[in-house]
Amino acid sequence: MSPKSCSDGKLYLSAVLDCFNGEIVGLAMDDNMRKELCIQAFENASKAKNARGMIFHSDRGSQFTSYAFRECLAKRDAIQSMSGTGRCYDNARMESFFATLKKEKLYQINTERYPMAYMKSVIFRYIMVYYNRQRIYTTNPGGWPPAIYRERMLSQ
Repeated sequence: MSPKSCSDGKLYLSAVLDCFNGEIVGLAMDDNMRKELCIQAFENASKAKNARGMIFHSDRGSQFTSYAFRECLAKRDAIQSMSGTGRCYDNARMESFFATLKKEKLYQINTERYPMAYMKSVIFRYIMVYYNRQRIYTTNPGGWPPAIYRERMLSQ
């Protein structure tokens, strides 16, 4: 996601989206977009969902091509997949999520008036409470919110 200006600096978000149901299963936020931010988002996703054998797709940003990030994936037996050079549509699901976050939440707020700590809580609540558990997600059969759809599928 492009950085959001806050009253005390710029805020970056790294998120992990599960393509099965569109759920954001891991995220991390910080004042930089270094590899550690992406590693933390993946680690958070790994804690929430079993990462063994997962295919982790990303763009070709230096954070995702770093040795440290590739080692993090390897430790969890995750398989790395990357967009082709100049092929932005390869990462369309993630880009679509970021566009939704901006349109439905961030463009409604003058983020420059608020500190990063406050904006982190706004983004976290939007994703974990609203997006994952309440928002209609038309890609899922029945339009079920991502987390609810997963629960329904697991209960069958």
